[in-house]
Amino acid sequence: MYGELMIFGGRAHPGLSEGISLYLGVPLGKVDCYNFSDGEIFCQLQENVRGADTFVIQPTCSPVNTNLVELLIMLDAIKRSSATRVTAVLPYYGYARQDKKDAPRVPITAKLVADLIMQAGADRILTMDLHAPQIQGFFNIPVDHLFAAPVVLEAIRELNIPDLVIVSPDAGGVERARAIAKRLNAGLAIVDKRRVGPNEAAVMHVIGDVVDKAVLILDDIIDTAGTLTHTVNSLVEQGAKRVLAAGVHGVLSGPALERIENCPVEQILVTDTTPLEDKLERCSKLRPLPIAPLLGEAIRRIHQNSSVSSLFV
Repeated sequence: MYGELMIFGGRAHPGLSEGISLYLGVPLGKVDCYNFSDGEIFCQLQENVRGADTFVIQPTCSPVNTNLVELLIMLDAIKRSSATRVTAVLPYYGYARQDKKDAPRVPITAKLVADLIMQAGADRILTMDLHAPQIQGFFNIPVDHLFAAPVVLEAIRELNIPDLVIVSPDAGGVERARAIAKRLNAGLAIVDKRRVGPNEAAVMHVIGDVVDKAVLILDDIIDTAGTLTHTVNSLVEQGAKRVLAAGVHGVLSGPALERIENCPVEQILVTDTTPLEDKLERCSKLRPLPIAPLLGEAIRRIHQNSSVSSLFV
């Protein structure tokens, strides 16, 4: 065993940290974090972690660089305080979309971030729905890769939609969409997408039958919602009678909320791997799906050295 279970939350998503704490029945560890006047971050643990099995909950969401640096500082503080094991819990892994060298003279920042987290002192990673599964291989420490599929599946079943077709907005998401469609006994369609610039995509055509069907677009990250709104409009043009959507990570940056409100999508299911409170006030079509119980159960099982993969059976 690795000692007493202790969990700490950074400032990126306090609501999620509190939810995990409540699920586990373990109080959040006290940590004093603040910024100096020049922007530098300071963190000091207010708890004794010597010999403890510690978990740091910090999605590297917007502001990405600030939250990433705060995570690194907290990991360093805990490691230097003689914790037995330090697990970085990243419900949303920032910089995951830069996972390969697909153009000359570009970085692989998903690997760079992995190196930083390991160097800061993390002994283990717990994350959810990585944009590219191979990012697990960027770490030289154990990675527990969770999937939000059980949470999303339950929410879709509660909607009880007849003639449902699950739509992948691009070729890369086909495996995810197929797995959900299979469990729901639903149809499957694919949108052929061409990316024409950063955060900008153009829909070419729809592969599959969506005429007079209720369709649900399934994606991992909804950022500026450009891909989503293009896909919604294309499906409507192809004859879909209802259009809904589901996403794991609701980044929802820039014009995303305005685009969602102005497009003919009925509802968007999105997990709270990133903070959604302020976004829910500005967009009536968002329906949050809590993932604190899933993360909390994974933390419990990691601490007890029991199976995490059985969560998805």
